[in-house]
Amino acid sequence: MFEHIRADFKIIRERDPASRGWLEIIICYPGFQALSIHRLSHSLWKSQLPLKLVARCLSQIARTLTGIEIHPGARIGRSVFIDHGMGVVIGETAKIGDNCLLYQGVTLGGTGKESGRRHPTLAENVVVGAGAKVLGAINIGTNTRIGAGSVVVRDVDANSTVVGIPGRVIHQSGVKINPLAHSALPDAEGRVIKNLMTRIDQLENEVRSLKLGIKEITIYNEEREMRYGESQSLKDREIIEYIGETIGKKENKIDEKGEESK
Repeated sequence: MFEHIRADFKIIRERDPASRGWLEIIICYPGFQALSIHRLSHSLWKSQLPLKLVARCLSQIARTLTGIEIHPGARIGRSVFIDHGMGVVIGETAKIGDNCLLYQGVTLGGTGKESGRRHPTLAENVVVGAGAKVLGAINIGTNTRIGAGSVVVRDVDANSTVVGIPGRVIHQSGVKINPLAHSALPDAEGRVIKNLMTRIDQLENEVRSLKLGIKEITIYNEEREMRYGESQSLKDREIIEYIGETIGKKENKIDEKGEESK
């Protein structure tokens, strides 16, 4: 137990540049305080003696003092750092591996009413951003980052980056992550919006081209109708004049014959 507490103390000195000394960590770091009390309550919980109620009472005292609720049945590895910590909830069957980093508002919660395992398992070097929820009996792989505000309800492979509601894997590689670079997450929504804007521009250009083509066809048809309409009117006029002249000549001939017969 004391080895775990020393490892927790050491990881805070390594990862938090705001820490100025061992006394400040002991007095002013609620994450360290909650984990230290949890080490004791977990030992009581595993005891063969009927001390589970005492362990639960101890965890409630830690919750009152730090704002961090850790069930005494949860298994937490070495060098775990709960930064700030207010609102963190860790369920009974949750497991947290070594060198994990949890920020404020994180929930490792259960789903269903089963009496067995119902909380998540975090492998080593997992970073869970502020306000993220990891729910159910799922496994989070080594070197995984979970973005702030995400809700994870499915297993996640190692070396992944998860964001969104529900959580989606948006990046996966074999490179070990920097646990403090929890803000350096790919902007998945930004990429989607950019692709949509590009597609909208393409569609607008196509519509503009179609409108221009329709306008040119309309102008061409109007000019053609005007041109052919005028020529047709001229032809009709010529036909009428020709017919009129022909009829006039025939009438004159008929009149001449009538006069001769007289």
